[in-house]
Amino acid sequence: MIINTRAYARAALIGNPSDGYFGKTISFAFSDFHADVTLWESPELTILPTQRDTSTYESMEALAREVNLFGYYGGVRLLKAAVKTFHGYVESRGFRIDKRNFTIRCSSTIPGLVGMAGSSAIITAAYRALMAFYGVTIPKPELANVIRATEERELGIAAGLQDRVIQVYGGLVYMDFDRQLLETRGYGEYVPLDPALLPPVYIAYRTDLSEASSVYHNNLKARYAAGDKAVVDAMRFWSDITEEARGCIERRDWVRLSALMDANFDKRAEISRISPENMRMVQTARKCGCSAKFTGSGGAIVGICPDGESFARLEAEFAKISVKALRPTIAVLED
Repeated sequence: MIINTRAYARAALIGNPSDGYFGKTISFAFSDFHADVTLWESPELTILPTQRDTSTYESMEALAREVNLFGYYGGVRLLKAAVKTFHGYVESRGFRIDKRNFTIRCSSTIPGLVGMAGSSAIITAAYRALMAFYGVTIPKPELANVIRATEERELGIAAGLQDRVIQVYGGLVYMDFDRQLLETRGYGEYVPLDPALLPPVYIAYRTDLSEASSVYHNNLKARYAAGDKAVVDAMRFWSDITEEARGCIERRDWVRLSALMDANFDKRAEISRISPENMRMVQTARKCGCSAKFTGSGGAIVGICPDGESFARLEAEFAKISVKALRPTIAVLED
């Protein structure tokens, strides 16, 4: 039996990065980019290398460029971490699974280092494959927690719950990471919304790459822990506009939603350094009459682009600065 599983890229529509700080967000998964995992039974447990795990380069310069961008690790470490934490999960829950071994591999079309949750997509797809292979069911809220723990504890990847929740649930989801809920029952309030209510959004991403999300999140985490007033106030601001944005979506108030998305980015620019390349991408979108904010930590943006003419102008202007744009297809998952 060959098992094939998939997880999709995601975009934070509003509220990020407050998800790691007891805030609120709304996100959607989209199928234009995805991570795939294939798993089949084999005599030994084998993890196959991905393209990112290559040890062959054109030159020392090529090796240095790869390491500078992605570090010394590829997809194998993500799969190793997923297998290890899955084993720990089933043991801690007292699940009885058979002793079959397997071979597992992954691939991904999700652009790297542009804030579309590529790493968590691979781990999510790996968990789906392992669950199918061993006949284990993990409730969605708990699965999101386990995936986050895999990244944080095993791999040292700093991130909030938002990415894992939307990749587990799919579609369009409102999330409230209320501190009391997280500390008492272990997960927040996750409410699927009708994707048909989404306005005509676009995604745009840099093709000259950005930086790992941990660079941004680690700095923010330290400042929040130190009680930096600007950061604490920003988290409250992002939570508040997320609540308002939910109402805008439900009543199709796209004008106000656009303003809130712009405000989401502007607040980030107040408390954090935005690279010139990322700032140029946002400014270009706004000059074309479209709202713009980061999908994640930088490198890609999401906004509302009202019509085809505006989108054509957007594509043309983005092409001048090495940015690609697309109209995303929302990924609605079957239960």
